[in-house]
Amino acid sequence: MSKDIATPNRTKEILKKYGFSFKKSLGQNFLIDTNVLNNIVDCADLETSSGAIEIGPGIGALTEQIAKRCEKVVAFEIDQRLLPILNETLAPYPHVKIVHSDVLEADIHSVIKENFKEGQDLMVVANLPYYVTTPILLKLLEEKLPIRGIVVMIQKEVAERIAAKPGTKEYGSLSIATQYYAEATTELIVPKTVFVPQPNVDSAVLKLTLRSEPAVDLKDESFFFQLVKASFAQRRKTLMNNLTHNLFTKNEKEKLELKMQECGIDPSRRGETLSMDEFAALANALVGLKAY
Repeated sequence: MSKDIATPNRTKEILKKYGFSFKKSLGQNFLIDTNVLNNIVDCADLETSSGAIEIGPGIGALTEQIAKRCEKVVAFEIDQRLLPILNETLAPYPHVKIVHSDVLEADIHSVIKENFKEGQDLMVVANLPYYVTTPILLKLLEEKLPIRGIVVMIQKEVAERIAAKPGTKEYGSLSIATQYYAEATTELIVPKTVFVPQPNVDSAVLKLTLRSEPAVDLKDESFFFQLVKASFAQRRKTLMNNLTHNLFTKNEKEKLELKMQECGIDPSRRGETLSMDEFAALANALVGLKAY
């Protein structure tokens, strides 16, 4: 059996052989620590009959560890220069398929249909490029894919924001957008020293376990997200100030105040103090007030 891809020497050998240079624009940072990779895969609780979707396999370090644990892996890679490398490094794993595509443009439902059995246990497991973390996670959640959950290595600060609870400084519209679809937990912190090239910040492994139903009942989902976004537009402002500046007009202030009181929400509170349930109650009460 060949040596693991994720050792500093083997990574160096592979990169040298192919004359590969990192593209800053693609946020490429490769992991060179097998223990960390195994810990990431552990978080996904894969069975031998499971399937996995990976995003940005790089030279295949994480892909290899996922492939050792499950039945099928499909990995999306945007950088054409990595395809011949992956062909070589993942040759011992014929159950891995590389899709040369930007995952943000891809029809993931079709890819799942083509490559996995109906009803198969499916997880997304990935080391995501920092610069596209949020759009990728929101796409995976909003498209309501037939997956059990998502385990991703992302920037530590972003993981903290996603898993944040009301009343903390990290809590914001991203926390709510994510936790509406999934339960979020930060599983482990990963130091920047286990990457090549070394990023400027530490990373964290975030686990999202999909809910069978969204966290709250809403009359209008898109209005709820508009309301949440507006409530956090300027963090130091009160809820009333943010809503009258970003979603409603000053003329609607009285009606707005009345609706807030009906929901038991003090207009002078700040957005970060409201729970998801309170935002849902407010959105359901205000949806008729907003003229589209």
